[in-house]
This record gives sequence, C-alpha cells and structure tokens, in this order.
Amino acid sequence: MTPTTSSSARRAAALYDRPYAERYRAHDDTLGESAPYQGFVAWLQRVCSRFTAPIDVLDLGCGTGRYFSALPCARTITGIDASQEMLDMARAPVGRDRIAAKVTLVHGDLFTHPFEAGSFDLVYSIGVLAEHAPFDAAIVERIHRLLRTGGRFAFSTVHPESPSISKTLARLVGRTLEPLTFGPPRRWLRARLMAGGMYADEQWISALLQPRFAIESLERFVSEAHLHCLCV
Repeated sequence: MTPTTSSSARRAAALYDRPYAERYRAHDDTLGESAPYQGFVAWLQRVCSRFTAPIDVLDLGCGTGRYFSALPCARTITGIDASQEMLDMARAPVGRDRIAAKVTLVHGDLFTHPFEAGSFDLVYSIGVLAEHAPFDAAIVERIHRLLRTGGRFAFSTVHPESPSISKTLARLVGRTLEPLTFGPPRRWLRARLMAGGMYADEQWISALLQPRFAIESLERFVSEAHLHCLCV
C-alpha cells in the first residue's frame, strides 16, 4: 500500500469509514432505476465505444466499484481509492456478473501512487475531481503521463453554478465582478470562484487541459446531487 499523503486523500480516508462504505455499497444495489446513474453509465459506455481494441483502465477514486460494469471494452481495470473500507466493498461491486475484465484494487493516493508512465488507455473519474479533490494543473500533468498515446481522460466535475453550492454574498459579488476584471485580478478571482479547483466550469477545464489534451466532448449533466461538467 502506498501511504496517503495529500490532504484530499486524508479527508477521504477519514470520511469513508466502514459504516459509510456499507451504506454506500447498499445504495449501489438500488441504482438500477436511477436516471442520473444510468446517465453516467451511458456516458462511460460512449467513451469506451471510441476504442477499437480491449483497453487498460484506471478508475481514480473508484470507491465501491460502482462503474466497473460500465466498461465493456476493458481488458484490465485498476481502481485506486484512499479508503480501504470502500475498496473492501469494491471486491463485490454492483453488476459484478457483467465484469469480464481483470480487476486490481489499489489502496493509495491518486496524486502520489507510483503507477508507471504510459500504463493506461483510459483514465476516468466520477464524483472525485473538483468535488473531493482539486482539478488542477498537477492532476492534468499526472494523467497525461499515465496515458498511452491515443489514450483518453474522462471525468466529471462539480460546476460552480450547481444548486448544491451555497450562494454566499462573497460568491455572488465575485460572479458579478468577474466579467469586469482583466489580467491577474481576473485570474485570482476565477481561482477563488473555483475554490482552487474544487469546482470547475467549462472555461476552467479547457484552460487546464490545453495544450496537453484535445477536448472531444464537454457537456453539462445533472445528477441527484450536483450540476456537473462531463469531459472527455
């Protein structure tokens, strides 16, 4: 096991304890009729359809393995998570009878675990980046290093306009002032509005991905909890 070192990994390890993990896994079994869940599944399946051969996949923050069964083209699936309790649940994930890939579970920090460069064709993350961990330049560089030539990075973020985010006076003032600012003041204000990458809108995502990645799709999606951006 690689020790968890980043603050986001430490928070996740503390939050997702055994009772939480058991409740989370029990909820997985009720998701068959959930339109948002099926939307995420369909999105991942569309991503997989863009590959022409079996692929090696990394799930960043895999939790209980909720989306393992949504990867029909996977040859191998590596799931990494900071919570050992969540990984214990991922040993028997929802839809496990539909998973043909070899699954490896890694207890570690997605920011620091020593995966070899060029190990994966697809790296995906749902409900982690710009939600529990920052979506920033460091994670973009890390994913770029882990992907093979022609690989894809598919991820969700929480949009800063999500109804789930408190509309504080400071946030309302910041959104009003942003179009009126330029240069360093605007960059500073945007970083504050994005909470340093704990939220991410289309502009924030596009700026960070270029020039490392070409964006194939970038869309908004409403789940049970948030307004998201989905990006490939």
